[in-house]
Amino acid sequence: MNIAIGIDVGISTTKIVGLRDGKIVSPLRIRATDPVTSLYGAFGKYLHDNKIELGDVERVILTGVGSDYVDKALYGVPTEKAQEFLANGLGARYESKLDRMIVVSMGTGTSLVMCDGDDIRHIGGIGIGGGTLNGLSRLLLNTDDIIQVSSMAMRGDIKKVNVLIGEISAHPLPGLPLDATASLFGNAAANTAKEDIALGLICMVLQTVGSATILSSLNSGIKDFVLIGNLTLLPQCKYVFPMMEKLYGVRFLIPKNSEYCTAIGAALSYQKGNY
Repeated sequence: MNIAIGIDVGISTTKIVGLRDGKIVSPLRIRATDPVTSLYGAFGKYLHDNKIELGDVERVILTGVGSDYVDKALYGVPTEKAQEFLANGLGARYESKLDRMIVVSMGTGTSLVMCDGDDIRHIGGIGIGGGTLNGLSRLLLNTDDIIQVSSMAMRGDIKKVNVLIGEISAHPLPGLPLDATASLFGNAAANTAKEDIALGLICMVLQTVGSATILSSLNSGIKDFVLIGNLTLLPQCKYVFPMMEKLYGVRFLIPKNSEYCTAIGAALSYQKGNY
C-alpha cells in the first residue's frame, strides 16, 4: 500500500511522518550531529519500525533548513522539496481543523504564517524562540538541556524575576489585571535562584512569542493562533498562553502532533501538488 512520507529536516533533529489514505502514520523524531545523518537515520528507522518496504513509498517530501543538504533520491526513492512556510500552514490546518488562523512555528526562532482557506503566506516572524532559550540557558544556567531547564522552572517563582502590575499599581490598569507582567526580569537580582531564572527565561520567550503573534493579527480579524514546533511541548505553555487568551480575548491552540506539523504539511503538499 503506497505511502507518502514527509520529513522535516533540522540541523540536528529530523521529524518524519507517513501519510496513507489521508491518515497520519506513526510520527518519529531522531536527533543526530548533522542533518544528513539525522535524515538517513530517521528514514531507515521509520521504515523498519513500521514494517514499510521501500517499494511501498510513493514519494519522500523534504522540508526544513536541513533539506538543502539533500539533492538526490533517498535510498532510491524519489524526493521532492516543500516550501517550509507552506508546510507549516498545511500541517497546522490538518491538525487544527481550522481554515482561518495564524500559524506560530516556534523553532530556533519564530515564524508567523497566515492561513485563510487556501491562501497560505508568510507574514513575518521574530528572532526569539528555542534558540534564544538554549543560548540564555547556557549563559545563565550552565545547561542547554531544555528538559532540565523546564524541570527547574517548575520549582521557580515568577515574582522573583518579573515585575507584575500589582507591584507598581494599587489597582488594575485598563485591560491589565494585577497579575499581568509589567517588566520581564525587572525583579532579577544577582543572587536570583536558578529555578526562578529558568522560569523567567521560559516565560520571557513564550510571552514574547505570544505578544508578537497578537500584534501580527491586528486589522486581520483573526483571533485563532495555532502553535507548532518543539516549544509547544514545554509544560509552561499550559498556563502562559491561557493567561494571554484571557487578557487579549484570543485563542491559542496547541494541536495534536504539534511538533510534527511541518512534516505532516510536507506530506500533504505532495498530495496537493504544491511542492
